[in-house]
This record gives sequence, C-alpha cells and structure tokens, in this order.
Amino acid sequence: MMEFKAGLIDVFAETPFGGNPLAVVEDADGLSDAQMRRIAGEFNQAETTFLMKSDRADRKLRSFTASGAEVFGAGHNALGAWLWMGEQGQLGSLDSPRTFKQEIGEDVLPITLVKVAGRVHGRMRQAALRLSPPLTATDSLADALGLEPDDIAPLPATRVADTGAGHLMVRLRDAVAVDRAAPSATALLAFLERAGAEGCYIYAFDPASPDTAYARFFNPTVGLWEDAATGTAAGPLCAYLGAEGLLNSDGTLVVEQGVKMGRRSLLQLRLTPDPELSGAGIAVLRGMLVL
Repeated sequence: MMEFKAGLIDVFAETPFGGNPLAVVEDADGLSDAQMRRIAGEFNQAETTFLMKSDRADRKLRSFTASGAEVFGAGHNALGAWLWMGEQGQLGSLDSPRTFKQEIGEDVLPITLVKVAGRVHGRMRQAALRLSPPLTATDSLADALGLEPDDIAPLPATRVADTGAGHLMVRLRDAVAVDRAAPSATALLAFLERAGAEGCYIYAFDPASPDTAYARFFNPTVGLWEDAATGTAAGPLCAYLGAEGLLNSDGTLVVEQGVKMGRRSLLQLRLTPDPELSGAGIAVLRGMLVL
C-alpha cells in the first residue's frame, strides 16, 4: 500500500468553488506514467499536477488531464501547485517575496510567491512568445464554433500563439458572440489538428473596459471540453496582443473566463517582456490518496 498527501485547490478564485480546480499529489516520484494517468482520471478534474524532486529546479511538475493526456506550459496547473505548497507551509516564510524555479517539460521557469493578507499569491513567467502564420480562411472555424463567419474579428489575425503550449487565438466581435459559441467537438478537433494547435481560445473586448478580455477555452485535443481558467492560453494572448500593439502602456491585461460555466475566474497578466501570470487560490480539500 502507498499513501500520498493530496487535495484540491481552486485557482484564480476569490471564494471557494470559484476559479479553476486543480488536483495536487505530493511526493509523486515513485509513480509510473500509467499510475499518474489513472489518478488523474480518478480525480476527474481539468488537470492533476504531480509534485516531484528535480535536479534542475526546486520542484518538477507533471500534469495530466482526466483523459490521461500530459499537458505542459505554466498555467493554472503550475500556479495552483505552488499556491498549494505555499498554503501548506512547505516553502518556508513567504512574508516577503521569494522566487523558486520549476521544471515543466523542457523548460525551467521562475515563480515568485508572497503572502498578502493571509493568502499566498503567485506570479510566474512563461516562455517567450512563438507565433505561427496567420490563418487566411476562417469560415470553417466559425462553423466549427457554431458561429457566423462575421463573428470572427479580422484583427488581430486568428493564429496559433505559444508561450509553453500552442493555442489558437480567435478574436470575436463581442462578448455575446463568445457566449453564443457552441462548438462541434469533431469539427473543432479537426480544425485544430490542421492548424497545429492544442486548444482554442475565443475572446472579445468590451469598449467600456478595453483592458479586460472576456474569454472561453476549448481543448478537445486532450479531452478537455471547456476550461474555467487557462493560464497557458491567457499568457500567449497577452503576449500576442502586446506584439500587435494592442495592450495599454503598462503592458497589462485582465482575462475574465469561466463565466459561462458558473466558475468566474480573473487572470492577471503583464509583459516583462515575456508574459507573467499572477493569481491566488483557495484550498478546498486536503486528504490522503491510498493506492
């Protein structure tokens, strides 16, 4: 019999049962890939992150979706894991900012944690922006999303942006269109495979609130239908908008996501010059996983 400390933390949440839940399993070095996939399926969350030792960083993180697909990049899967460790007192005093290194796939990336008003807040930098060529034809994408062709805004162009995971950035004309989207899993999966993208991030701006993007995320390629908060998509969106000169002068962006799912999340981003994602979380379950 093996026992592992484990739990759930709601990332980017202001109250319990908001934000995006993440399952965390500690001291997972002895687990096989097959075991990690089975555990992720048992938790049945968007992602489960396993904490491991690293000879390149302070911790190594591996994350799997409920369907067993391994995912990379520094999003809610990484931020939530560090918030979990901080909330459990595993990282020492966080009364002043402290920076740690995390190994995620081939990348070693920094994350800074600090306790503010009793809660641990984290900010972490993602990899440099990589852009694929703009897509010139989006009618079939609109159809896959259950939208009309003119719902897709022409600027900035629809294209894959990557700061750790490559997602298709699709600007829609308004938040109403974002909420109206009703994708066909089969059609969207086929389009993403042709575009070389993992997931699809649809977003729009309110003219009255130009510094906030309203977004939804679909990722059928890893068996994740809709996600409540996606740092690996919000980061490249911020970097792409910055590259197009569409951010405010201080290079910041707020992404509101998860509203349609009843799990409103607010993701804070800024360019440093690479995108930096920040937020807090609330641990809602602590326990022991027994195998």
